[in-house]
Amino acid sequence: MIDSLLVQPHIAEYVSSLVPDLPDRLSTMESRAKQEEVPIIRKEAQGLLRFLLEWQQPESILEIGTAVGFSASLMAHYTGYRVPIETIEKVPARIAAVHALLAEWEDLRSCITLLEGDAADWCERLSAEGRQYDFIFLDAAKAQYPVYLPHLRKMLAPGGILVTDNVLQEGSLADSKFTVPRRDRTIHMRMREYVDALFGDSDLTSVLLPVGDGMTISRKAK
Repeated sequence: MIDSLLVQPHIAEYVSSLVPDLPDRLSTMESRAKQEEVPIIRKEAQGLLRFLLEWQQPESILEIGTAVGFSASLMAHYTGYRVPIETIEKVPARIAAVHALLAEWEDLRSCITLLEGDAADWCERLSAEGRQYDFIFLDAAKAQYPVYLPHLRKMLAPGGILVTDNVLQEGSLADSKFTVPRRDRTIHMRMREYVDALFGDSDLTSVLLPVGDGMTISRKAK
């Protein structure tokens, strides 16, 4: 049974069944990540990313939160290994896993660049350099989303797409902070701050979808 936090299981299972099967390499990566309990994007989110990438046809991609490289590899596959993808990760074990992945597969190595270190530092640096990206995928430390946003907004090219994963926090984002366990309130408030900032930005058109654990899609005005 497909695990979904936001819709009934039989609906989630049906939606997931509509998403095409992954190619062998990505399927193997997905299975390994699940066995090692490394969080990766769910099948419904995979389908949404594929649709957006094929529709947007980006020429440059930034990912915040590489993990073991699954989503970067997925984006590389669905953009034909021709689009440069820069992806940020700071956890040493995950950095090592990505280096091993890139060493094994030349097609991934040709388009994926791993930026090692703290995402906030990298976002500030890239933003200061005036870097621009057509497509940004954010799936990192949730409490830091409001810190990243001013830099991501600056780096997002006109007409570009910002996709953010896991925004509904197992559905708790819709609840009052006083009903959220005290240990989770900081993340709850910062995610609320982030989502409110997206939807309050006159230069962004945003939508929040109950896909996986919730995804926002924001498009910057041209």
